Amino acid sequence: MEKIHAVCPNCQTVNAVLTDRIRQHPVCAKCATPLLPANPIDLTDQTFDRFVSRSTLPVLVDFWAPWCGPCKMMGPAFAQAAAALQGQAVLAKMDTEAQSAVPSRFAIQSVPSLVLFRQGREVARMSGAMPAGQIQTWVRQHL
Repeated sequence: MEKIHAVCPNCQTVNAVLTDRIRQHPVCAKCATPLLPANPIDLTDQTFDRFVSRSTLPVLVDFWAPWCGPCKMMGPAFAQAAAALQGQAVLAKMDTEAQSAVPSRFAIQSVPSLVLFRQGREVARMSGAMPAGQIQTWVRQHL
């Protein structure tokens, strides 16, 4: 049986999940938090590396800022895309005002910026607000 590794968005424990159980809403073995939530998770400078590098599923990170109008407009669309892509990719958000080390490391110069990671490596990047359907299409093109 094949399995993936999913990092708990709450306690950062790496969990092995059988691929045939991805659609059954697996929870963390340590803290019982859903491993593949239908909504975006929040990342920090401290949680980013472990979460992105240890997740088998691709991780799409929305680098945003609270003062950014397009970021605020895209928020609901990003949440819709998270629900639609549940089990295929994990969607996460990083506030570039509160977290500066990771956005600097990836040279994030405009927000919103979407960066798709596969096992810690950047595979695609897109800047600017997008509707949910376009986010989903863009992610699926890179899966």
